[in-house]
Amino acid sequence: MKHPKHKTTLVILFGLLTMSLSAQDTIMPLWPNKVPNQAAATNERESAVVREDGVRWITNVQNPTIEVYLPTKKIATGQALVIFPGGGYHGLAYNWEGVDVAKALNSRGVAGIVVKYRLPLSKSITKEKEVVPLQDAQRAVRLVRSKAAEWNIVEGKIGIMGFSAGGHLASTLGTHYTDGVYEKQDEADDLSARPDFMALIYPVISMDKKTTHSGSRGALLGENPSDDLESQFSANKNVTKDTPPTFLLHAQDDGGVPVENSILMFSALKNEEIPTTMHIYPKGGHGFSLALKDERLKNWITLLYDWLDTLE
Repeated sequence: MKHPKHKTTLVILFGLLTMSLSAQDTIMPLWPNKVPNQAAATNERESAVVREDGVRWITNVQNPTIEVYLPTKKIATGQALVIFPGGGYHGLAYNWEGVDVAKALNSRGVAGIVVKYRLPLSKSITKEKEVVPLQDAQRAVRLVRSKAAEWNIVEGKIGIMGFSAGGHLASTLGTHYTDGVYEKQDEADDLSARPDFMALIYPVISMDKKTTHSGSRGALLGENPSDDLESQFSANKNVTKDTPPTFLLHAQDDGGVPVENSILMFSALKNEEIPTTMHIYPKGGHGFSLALKDERLKNWITLLYDWLDTLE
């Protein structure tokens, strides 16, 4: 029979362990009230399946969330990256370009917050489908900023990271963070949506037919968007002197999203004298995420860590 004191100690230890685990994996709804620009009642259902390649593929997002992964306080740098997985605006490669990346960032003391954002093809969207991902992106950064003290994050060290179409969303946020795309719901919406820095990984940047990813363009803007809409959602055409410092990564042989997307963004950032780092690998294709099994690419995230260390 165990001594009561030992039993009490075990209960306390179990409680502390539970608290620690919950701090590492917290899922929060983005919107405290009604999700903007979305029908109140719909028969559409969110779907999450694990594909044959092991990627958890999420479609028809109805209730956007953030999933929070925090490093231990002992190694925390105070930096955070709000992560937008890719999927051509048709779905989200949620673990491959989201959760796995957040956990990798934690190992270097950086908080990783994965956004499950709404997709423009959803039938539940009521109008202006092209702004729906941006609504969720702005809200995600504001929500993280509102929780900075609680999560041991420095308010001036909150960046964003996006892969492929998620890179398009990140670059759109980085150039449209002041746009009023939804009505205030709580005090978090009084905070800035401007990311302090951004990392764009094989991103879609331009909506020009010559350089874009046609699937992302069609899903977001439709098959025949106006010139104005095309320009509005081409991040390279909306860079200003207030655009955040940027890290760009791409493979020259990317057959999904042409490398010209990153090159166009680099040129636009350079013209505005925005501190920018770009790495282009000769081979790697598209959608490689952490590329842990690719000898050529597996150390790319070390380049990102080095870049993060240079930020003030």
